[in-house]
Amino acid sequence: MRALTWHGAKDVRVDTVSDPEIVNPRDAIIKVTSTAICGSDLHLYDGVIPAVKPGDVLGHEFMGEVVETGAKSTLKKGQRVVVPFTISCGGCFHCKQQQYSACDNSNPAEKQDMSATLYGQPMAGLFGYSHLTGGYSGGQAEYVRVPYSDFGPIVVPDHLDDDKVLFLSDILPTGWMGAENADIQPDDTVAVWGCGPVGLFAIQSAIVMGASKVIAIDHYPNRLALAKKLGAEIIDFRETDVREALMEMSGGIGVDAVIDAVGMESHGFAVDNMIDIVKQKVGIGADRASALKQAIMAVRFGGKVSIPGVYGGMTDKWPLGAMMEKGLQLRGGQTHVQKYTKDLLAKIEDGTLDTTFLISHRLPLEQASEGYKNFKEQQNEWTKVVLKPGMESGT
Repeated sequence: MRALTWHGAKDVRVDTVSDPEIVNPRDAIIKVTSTAICGSDLHLYDGVIPAVKPGDVLGHEFMGEVVETGAKSTLKKGQRVVVPFTISCGGCFHCKQQQYSACDNSNPAEKQDMSATLYGQPMAGLFGYSHLTGGYSGGQAEYVRVPYSDFGPIVVPDHLDDDKVLFLSDILPTGWMGAENADIQPDDTVAVWGCGPVGLFAIQSAIVMGASKVIAIDHYPNRLALAKKLGAEIIDFRETDVREALMEMSGGIGVDAVIDAVGMESHGFAVDNMIDIVKQKVGIGADRASALKQAIMAVRFGGKVSIPGVYGGMTDKWPLGAMMEKGLQLRGGQTHVQKYTKDLLAKIEDGTLDTTFLISHRLPLEQASEGYKNFKEQQNEWTKVVLKPGMESGT
């Protein structure tokens, strides 16, 4: 089959690889109909996520048709399913707490040591990411093997086309959980750093949850325009002192909640960020957390800090004093996708949530490397790329 494979920083290619096979009775094989490039895929593309190997098949946002099932899979051939990017068994201690992204069983035992050393506990399995997370082949491919298929995938109705439901795999529940972790109250003012796909869905979610004011922070005009269409007020951080503006927009108190949808590759020319860029390039620091530090400084005393943006290691100059002295609440984590898919599917069906407004490009899988390059280098125009296996070029 054809699949998008990683060969090094800024080097991804569509290669012919072996077809996936049923390995476990709970497995299923999915013929991929739509798959997307995620902002966190760009961390792999940039080479800042450890333990990625040449030939790894990328992609963790995908959906398709069930074509083969193991003896214990509850799926049926021909069903359309969206597959969560988190691989979860459904029966371990954490899955029973609905903490599906902390599943005890989905990361193979022989791959758990690396993440246990980094984080104190082994991570769960994720599709198409790092060998820290199991080294599973991803969904930017014609076919993919789905472990625990009796628990994770959600069957979607035929009257909803792929574009409307594809993002149930990751960025919609990630944006929703990012807003939920901000514990938004009806009178809250919420600031969101980053108007990429997760940031835009966090903005939409915060508005649906009843925030009185949502403020979007970015520097790409088109992405800020999308946020404004959703109902957010906007700040271009290259033209405005963000903390000063947020103080004015919150009556001099500071915003009630902040959401960092940027993660480990902050933009901007702040001194701390420029130092972090150098450290990241030479491998002595993993995370550029300038946006998160700015958010912590901007939130009010007793405020709430939510981190849906991805971080992988350590960061310097962490404002621990501000966190303690201001009495902040901080929540983050990989998304517990399966906790949200049923309710979010209902919100898509009844029109509460729009999931298609951010798609800027649809490409054949064969043009995936072009999609990565432009999604990375032309972020103003390329807001979200959906790849279609089998799609003819130029359609």
